[in-house]
Amino acid sequence: MLVQKYKNMLSAKSVIRELSEFATARGKEIGYENVFDYSLGNPSVPVPQEFTDTMIKLLRETDTLTLHGYSPSLTIPSVREKIAASLERRFGIPYRMQHVFMTAGAAGAIAHAVRLVTEPGDEVLTFATFFPEYHPYVDLSGAVLKVVPPQFETFQINFDKAAEMMTEKVMAVLINTPNNPTGVVYSEETLKKLAALMTEKSKEYGHPIYLITDEPYREIVFGGKQAPCVSGFYDNSIMCYSFSKSLSIPGERIGYLAVNPACEDAETLVNMCGQISRGIGHNCPSSIIQLAVAECADLTADLSVYETNMNLIYNELKDLGLTIVKPDGTFYIFPKAPEDDAKEFSKKALKYDLVLVPADTFGAPGYFRMAYCIDTEKVERSLPAFRKFIKENY
Repeated sequence: MLVQKYKNMLSAKSVIRELSEFATARGKEIGYENVFDYSLGNPSVPVPQEFTDTMIKLLRETDTLTLHGYSPSLTIPSVREKIAASLERRFGIPYRMQHVFMTAGAAGAIAHAVRLVTEPGDEVLTFATFFPEYHPYVDLSGAVLKVVPPQFETFQINFDKAAEMMTEKVMAVLINTPNNPTGVVYSEETLKKLAALMTEKSKEYGHPIYLITDEPYREIVFGGKQAPCVSGFYDNSIMCYSFSKSLSIPGERIGYLAVNPACEDAETLVNMCGQISRGIGHNCPSSIIQLAVAECADLTADLSVYETNMNLIYNELKDLGLTIVKPDGTFYIFPKAPEDDAKEFSKKALKYDLVLVPADTFGAPGYFRMAYCIDTEKVERSLPAFRKFIKENY
């Protein structure tokens, strides 16, 4: 007998993936260069040459068993040491090897983090706007994802609703900053207020509420700024990171989970990750990719094109009268559609070969997301299509 919950998911596929597939099919008809595909957040900038050189050096100089054999259950110790050293160097938090576990991207890290601190039936709180895949990440673990409604003016946290929804059943809070889909970075004020609320509720309920931070866009911040390090604000925090965006290597599926050294039972939590891996079939991310990112942990690709693209789109859409909170980072922008039904808006946009993602599943009906990780030349060519679309329809 087929498992019904997975069968039901077939009729609720990711709208992002469906639109990306449409864009690919349309590209076969008119040339993909003529499809203004803002659907999928697939990094567009080249991989740093240093990463490529590191891979070549590893292949030439390292024995094949080390490169291609199984890594230990808790992942490669030397890699964990280098990641911990990088985190301490950058954020001043005394991470050590025993606080780090390598994973298959941020998704793999979140899958472990949720299972570390929840039992089936427990609740995980997140804040709209949020990445829709949080539902399968959390719900399929047996925990239940609860979504706090958005605060539309700035897309910081809606604290009135957060305090109301942070009940005794909540064992973890899952946040994403810089945020997909808005591009907003949670401010220090927001993070301090969240930490105070979680500390208060933890004391009230007599159990820790863990803060799980989803940080794959941490290095993509505009205006020469840096995103605040969330773990510096709250002891019981678990950082989930991916190198997909910083190094432009999403297909390599490599990231890490880092438990704050000040967290209760920090080392035990990391040791538990090895046991969770046994149950979810995660064991041992690619050894060669672990070794490569360890050598490049402080590097990034040239990410400046994303800010260039953001400014082009933001200025154009503001001139067209759309309501937008200007992104602080990432490669997403999140305007309000000029009609209540963003799905209908996005459907109309397809006639102009503009592929835009309606944001109902992100927790903000009436908005749409654009992933502008495409060539700047293509962004510029899309702007007349936007002007024509808006003028003819609105």
